[in-house]
Amino acid sequence: PSGECHVVESRSVQSLYDAFAHGDADTVLGALHPGVDWREAEGSPYADQNPYIGPLRVAEGVFERLLSDFEGFTVTPEQLVADGHTVVSLGRYAGTHAATGEALDAQFVHAWTIEDGRVTRFQQYTDTAQFQRVTGTA
Repeated sequence: PSGECHVVESRSVQSLYDAFAHGDADTVLGALHPGVDWREAEGSPYADQNPYIGPLRVAEGVFERLLSDFEGFTVTPEQLVADGHTVVSLGRYAGTHAATGEALDAQFVHAWTIEDGRVTRFQQYTDTAQFQRVTGTA
């Protein structure tokens, strides 16, 4: 049964990446627990309001800003590893910053905590120096 839990949690997280890729913000936000604790990587231009508590704060403080700031922004998971209620994904961000015209191609690690089918915690790790350079906030 615990191995089955890993599969379910991994599929859950993969489905969120798929929904985000298709512009389905409602599905992503609907999977977040009302009290979700969402943290962008320290040093990231988007960490200025950490922690983002609740789906609305995540939508306004992270998703809307990223999609406004970047053209063709993508989040591509390459590997998912699950242990209990934690799913860790390794992947890459890509896109072009609208204001600077700089291209982003940065690796990431996301640590997701899933409880009762909802995301209760998210922690991002990424190349914050590249984000600062690309966004002109370095």
